[in-house]
Amino acid sequence: MTTSTETGLVVGLDIGTAQVTAVIGEVLPDGEISVIGIGSQLSRGMDKGGVNDLDSVVRCVRLALTQAENMAQCEVASVYLSISGHHISCQNEKGMVSIDGAEVMQEDVDHVIHTAQSVKIPNERRILHVLPQEFTIDELEGIRSPVGMSGMRMEAKVHMVTCASDWARNITKCVERCGIHVDGLVFSGIASAESVLTEDEKDLGVCLVDIGAGTTDIAIYSGGALRHCQVIPVAGNQVTSDIAKIFRTPLSHAEQIKVQFACARSGLVSSEDSIEVPSVGGRPARTMSRQTLAEVVEPRYQELFELVADALRASGLEDQVAAGVVLTGGTAQIEGAEVVAEECFGMPVRLAQPLPLKGLNDYIREPSYATAVGLLHHGAQQLMEKTQERAPQNGISQLLTRMQSWFKGEF
Repeated sequence: MTTSTETGLVVGLDIGTAQVTAVIGEVLPDGEISVIGIGSQLSRGMDKGGVNDLDSVVRCVRLALTQAENMAQCEVASVYLSISGHHISCQNEKGMVSIDGAEVMQEDVDHVIHTAQSVKIPNERRILHVLPQEFTIDELEGIRSPVGMSGMRMEAKVHMVTCASDWARNITKCVERCGIHVDGLVFSGIASAESVLTEDEKDLGVCLVDIGAGTTDIAIYSGGALRHCQVIPVAGNQVTSDIAKIFRTPLSHAEQIKVQFACARSGLVSSEDSIEVPSVGGRPARTMSRQTLAEVVEPRYQELFELVADALRASGLEDQVAAGVVLTGGTAQIEGAEVVAEECFGMPVRLAQPLPLKGLNDYIREPSYATAVGLLHHGAQQLMEKTQERAPQNGISQLLTRMQSWFKGEF
């Protein structure tokens, strides 16, 4: 078996509240990704993005990774890991450096981004992402790629995403106890956006809503850059809980009923449709109306989408999402969800699955795989950047790079 560190392989690991998903991808010479291994296990020990039973999570992670390894015929050494939860927060920051009329180099871009992120954050938090939004050189604003341009000073606007350090440590520990290294932590909302959104949507302005079992992740893009992200601790498990309590059926059966028969809009279901509902304590199963089930589910979806709409308005970006709302995640697949969402948001809504990849693409063409596939995209980008950094430079290039670093105080 080859290992994921010996070849151009990247591994995405999404530890969700309901499911642990591992996807192994091979980065081809042209930069495209070919999916060669997939593993999925029911999740235990997670709640709303946080670890509440470490040993149970470790067992689920080990099973999912083993399944993916067997399919790909390789041994996983490291993964890109998703993280979510209400502890996720974001902020926009600015940085400025002097370039004294010289041509902007990549080192200058890195320097100004480093300056922008040099803000004090509480000790109990850590930075997950620092994503550039746009650059300004002197009076010229809205620059996306400043390399090669000239001016006297350069300013960068960046979007910083932070998380609670203890949440990050605990979920990382679950992977490390399996003998696996974590290459990077990625906010699951950003990962999902990378797998389901088009560049046109990001440019025009779009709100991604990834509805899982424990959390709903929001990522708002405009002008091609991330402007706001947020996590709402309300998602599919609330729907499952409502079904279990009202229909008096075990949670495991309530989840199956939700997936197979639930509809988010009661008007779309015939009153003649019926379903069989298992009872608790060995009692005989009962026959219930599917429309009754929809009447239980519909208010919870309305509540969820209203919470997202409130978050969108509070961000101040409601007028900048001309491309509308994109739904993804396992809980978004329910019939009628798009209809309810369009009424709540008052704008176009589409249900998204991961954009096509090579290899075992048919196995991952479901919204529930959005985060894991997005982690592959993130890992592939990181792998390509590392490859470029390792590319040999001639002596003059190396000398110039070292001199620039010295003048910036980074040598």
